[in-house]
Formats: sequence, C-alpha cells, structure tokens
Amino acid sequence: MTSFLLNGQRVQVGAQDAHLSLLQFLRERGLTGTKEGCAEGECGACAVVLLRRDARGLLRYEPVNSCLLLTGSVVDHEVLTVEGVADAGRLHPVQSAMVELGGSQCGYCTPGFVMSLFAEYYRPDRVGYDPEAISGNLCRCTGYRPIRAVAEALGTPDGADPRQRRLQLAPPALGSVSLEGARSFHRPCSLDEVFAMLERRPDIAITSGGSDLVVEMNQRHRRFDAVLSLENVTELRGMAWTADSLRIGASNTLTELEPVIAGKVPILEQMLPLFSSRLVRNRATLGGNLGTASPIGDSPPALLALDASLELVSAAATRRVPLADFFLGYRKTALAPGELIAAVLIPLPLPEVQRFYKVSKRVLDDISTVAAGFSLRRGTDGRVESARLAYGGVAATPVRAHAAEDALVGRPFDDEAEARVRPLLEGAFAPLDDHRGSADYRRAMVVELFSKFRFDTSAQLT
Repeated sequence: MTSFLLNGQRVQVGAQDAHLSLLQFLRERGLTGTKEGCAEGECGACAVVLLRRDARGLLRYEPVNSCLLLTGSVVDHEVLTVEGVADAGRLHPVQSAMVELGGSQCGYCTPGFVMSLFAEYYRPDRVGYDPEAISGNLCRCTGYRPIRAVAEALGTPDGADPRQRRLQLAPPALGSVSLEGARSFHRPCSLDEVFAMLERRPDIAITSGGSDLVVEMNQRHRRFDAVLSLENVTELRGMAWTADSLRIGASNTLTELEPVIAGKVPILEQMLPLFSSRLVRNRATLGGNLGTASPIGDSPPALLALDASLELVSAAATRRVPLADFFLGYRKTALAPGELIAAVLIPLPLPEVQRFYKVSKRVLDDISTVAAGFSLRRGTDGRVESARLAYGGVAATPVRAHAAEDALVGRPFDDEAEARVRPLLEGAFAPLDDHRGSADYRRAMVVELFSKFRFDTSAQLT
C-alpha cells in the first residue's frame, strides 16, 4: 500500500481516484481545518505544508495549495496541516501570535495563514519580514495589518524545537507511484518509466505542478482516465550554468529557480514575483507554463526576449527547438506525440538590457491582460545590434513584434527610435476582446509598454 506521513502519522492512500485532491482527502478524513475557498490556488485557505529540499540543498517546510495537489503526488511525502501544528496541546508560536495580535476574525482564512507563517517561521536564513510569505493568502475581514504584525513578530526557533530538529535530518525519499483505480495516477522517477507509460497510454493527461491541469479538474470538472505527473522525474530536474547557456529543468519549480537567477537574469527576477503567489510558485514549473501554450502565460514573453530554446525529448531522440517556433496556434505546440519538454535553455551572454512588464487588474496574484518582455543588445558605438519585443495576451500565441524589432537595429535607442517604432506596434497584432480587456485597450498597452521600456532604460543607456 502507498502512504505518506500526515501530522506525524502514517496514512494509507490506496486506489484513489486520480482526480482526488489532497484537500478533499483531508476533509473526508475529518481534517476540516483545511478550507476550500476558490479551488484554483488564489485564496490560500487550503494551504498545507510539505517537507522538501530546496535548490540550495536545504530541507525546508514548503507551503502549497492542497486544492491543486493531487493526493497521489504526496505519496512518500511528509505533510502538515493546521491540526498538526500545535505541540502536545500547546499552541505553536505562530498560533499564539495570531491570537495575541488579533490576526483572525471570522477565522475561515486563518488556517491557511497559519500554515504559510509556520513555513516562514522555519525558513532557513530568515531575516525580517518577507511579504511573499503570505502573498497567496487572502483575508476579507481583518485586512493585513494585524496579520503582517504577526509575521513581523515571529521569533527564531531554538534547537529544542522538534520541528526545527526535523530539518536537520534526511528528507523524505520519494519513489515511483502507481495508483490504479477507476482513474489511475502515476508519478514515475525516470524517463524510461515515463516513455513506457506513454507507450501504453498515449492519451494520458500530463502534469507536473498541477497549477493548470488541476484547475481544469476543479473548475471545469474535466476528467481523465489516467494522469501522469512528471514532478519527480530525475532527468527533468536540475539547473546549471554552463559556458554558453543556463539550463533549467522543465520540472524544477519556480521557487527553486529564484536563487539560481538572483542577480543574474533581471527579466526573470522581474517576472517571478508577478507570477501568481508563493503558494503557486512552490509547485508551478516553466515546463508546465510553456507546455500549456496559453497566450497569457507569464513566462513566454520573458523567455522569448532572451531567445530561449527548448530541449524536447522522446523515447527515440532529443532535439532543440527555439521557443519562437514552439507555439503553433492557440494551445498548440511543436511537441510531437510522445514528446516532452525536458529543459529550457537560455543562451549566454545575456542581453545587456532586459525588462518585463505585466498589465493586470491586480498588481500581484492575477492573470495578465497584456505581458511584455523586452531586451536589447548594443554595439560599442551604442547602436542596437538586436532587439526582442515579445508580448502575451495580444494574439493566439505569445508573439514577437518582428517589424518593430527590425526597425530598431542599426540605430541608437533614443526618442527618434521610439517615434519610429510606435506606429509599427500599433498595427502589429489583432487582439481579441474579453472580460480582462478590450482589443483597443490591449493595442494601446502594446505601444505604451514599449514607451515605458524606453523611459525606464533611458538612464541606463546614456
């Protein structure tokens, strides 16, 4: 029988429906402190904590949305819910601070905040208050002042704290998982296992972090006979700088990516905080964000501006495809049957100038109306040698403004260049109207974001 540790107790999973979320699993067993709010990863009421090793090799408590986490994905993991935070009946310091500082009113969102703050309390090398710690948790009652006060008041765990001691031990060992039921779930550890499964079940639904596919299950009630999770496939993980590229494994989470690109890739540093919330980034992957081929995904404009390419792998071969050639149409890609994204490759040296912009109804934790990634390379004479102006939300696919890019090459990036390019951008795309923004608004944003790029980089380029 397959199992995982839940609040320190071994729990059997068995032949569950592949679509059963951890949130449902918990509530069916009476652990109703974990709440369902939005069922799409935006409110954080369902937050729980997993014990995982981060990109630096440090063991940490990682908060995630249990509504987007399939039960099969937590097999072999150690999971904590709000019911498991107190120690022998004594409130945890986070819980005590929530009470003393008035961080809870109606209480519905409180368990999710407690779990996010619990993970923050034990974050390695924590210094001061990190707003990202509760960026994925919403409260409609108190506002955030008292909850922020809780985060600011957190002390430091001592060596006698059993939760802190656990971080000094080995992480959970994650093996291959196959749950055969009315609908099956599979979490292999190697590409050989993946391709064997794809040969048997070519129609199997593929996911990694679940932040897209599980929303489809929850909100649109989509059902699949079988689900294949790539989150634990060794060959799809790992990040490394080489002499000519940065290689990012398709199944590495966005949170794992952050320390790798810190201070080195400005456009990705600007994009990641706008990519949903910490709770989502703890599960979401670049491979998944690109593989869904959404025209409003956050990462494609930034990666197109970097001239990224994808390493695609099948049972027969490995090939490289420029990201600019990967998107073929709305939700259609160049992936052949039986082929997967193995890695994102960003060529070096990086462009001299990089910027990412996102227009959305909320600044944080929202879906974009228009997103843009811009980059420039200049020669020693200050003239533009190459330009990349990439957009999301303005066409059926993420797309570059090629005519505008060409108009910048060979000239200084100055007011005259901006005036020359604006008309080209005005007619570059034919965006659709939808509830997030009209076609006219999107066309205006295409132009104005470029002008913002010119303004924001003017000091750097003088």
